[in-house]
Amino acid sequence: MAAPQTLTNLIDGKLVPPTTGRYIDSPNPAAGATHVLVPDSAAADVDAAVAAAAAAFPSWSATPRSRRSALMLRIADLLEQRIEAFAAAESRDQGKPVKLARSMDIPRAIHNFRFFATAILHQEESVTELDGVAFSFVHRTPVGVAGLISPWNLPLYLLTWKIAPCIAAGCTCVCKPSEITSLTAWMLCEVMIEAGLPAGVVNMVFGTGPAVGSPLVAHKDVPLISFTGGTATGEIISKTAAPLHKKLSLELGGKNANIIFADADFEDAVTTSLRSSFQNQGEICLCGSRIFVQEEIYERFVEEFSRRADALVVGDPTDPATDLGALVSKEHMEKVLSYIEIAKQEGGRIVAGGHRVVDGAFANGYFVRPTVIVGLHPTDCRVQREEIFGPVVTVTPFKTDADAIAFANSTKYGLSASVWTQNGQRAQRVARQMHVGTVWVNCWMVRDLGMPFGGVKQSGLGREGRHHSMDFFCEEKAICCRL
Repeated sequence: MAAPQTLTNLIDGKLVPPTTGRYIDSPNPAAGATHVLVPDSAAADVDAAVAAAAAAFPSWSATPRSRRSALMLRIADLLEQRIEAFAAAESRDQGKPVKLARSMDIPRAIHNFRFFATAILHQEESVTELDGVAFSFVHRTPVGVAGLISPWNLPLYLLTWKIAPCIAAGCTCVCKPSEITSLTAWMLCEVMIEAGLPAGVVNMVFGTGPAVGSPLVAHKDVPLISFTGGTATGEIISKTAAPLHKKLSLELGGKNANIIFADADFEDAVTTSLRSSFQNQGEICLCGSRIFVQEEIYERFVEEFSRRADALVVGDPTDPATDLGALVSKEHMEKVLSYIEIAKQEGGRIVAGGHRVVDGAFANGYFVRPTVIVGLHPTDCRVQREEIFGPVVTVTPFKTDADAIAFANSTKYGLSASVWTQNGQRAQRVARQMHVGTVWVNCWMVRDLGMPFGGVKQSGLGREGRHHSMDFFCEEKAICCRL
């Protein structure tokens, strides 16, 4: 195996080593061996990055929108030219199949830059008039230096979802990618330098949450924080940011319900539910990990769904035939396997998967078969309530619409849900009663960046989307002019 690649931080337009001189071993999840050395940065690196971002802010915030747009489109073009390299890197870093990174992750990252690059060219504001006395309008100005903290599961996709609206709005930023999956973020640094993005506009500091994330959140010169990750970490960030009165956006965990009524298009419901349960090894916050099926079709659904789950190919992420790659780390694999054991203890029955895959050249990898569990109480079991974030799904019968709604809303999370029915009135009625931020009807993961996105309850705070994302990075003031 090739020697591990050593990454660097991006501070003030330069690729520099961490001040600590230390690095973190980052394994290839499929092989179980270190393939990248990630900077183990510290507060001094964060301070330098914030200073660079603060110095770049006056010039960048005054840069015409057309110029900002052109630079972002240049970044998108360079990413598109490197799709294969980025897809291969993300597969090695996170364990997902290359074909998934090529078809979803990298194209979405490109789309993020293009969407916000063009959105800023078509901004509109409303003007109101008060009975011939005065007219008023809203004026928006970029806030300043943003702290952007992104997760390991969709490392480039979700990082660019933060960077693009941030720099489009005129803010500068310090990014803290996950230390588990840092390779594509580092490659993005090289792309931004090549694109000609001014020094200091985007800075990247790699390292752990305590050593890098905490000082970034607490920094006096960082007035806003955007975080995507676990609910427990989100609570810590909230407690740190609240006394400092920072603007805060949190996209946290999910325990999403997939409700399938008897009148649904059965083939479409099974096919899409298989994808929504197991895509990216179930390591997507929007995955439907709880499937509730109306009694009339429950047995048929379980039989067909489990048969297709058993047929999914788990293995070599570079093989085009592979459906599921490796989980992101040994620790995460052990967590997922522990929940399968908990399900058995809670009375659940495994009808598909349920075990680690140890196979030849990938015997040291972190592979788990897609797992389908039946027989659990719809609301009282840990496996039905807690986020597992892996290829584990429960299937539970329900009788009435009210039952389905109650089951779906029974967790502390409220990120998304899917509803499957041919009855338009039922779809509207049930969707409106879901305590979640997004409801998909007869589909899953259809994302329109023009629509607000985010969770309720313990799934998050704030909204993203065309207006919501750029508004987050701006201060609003009402200006009233007497006539």
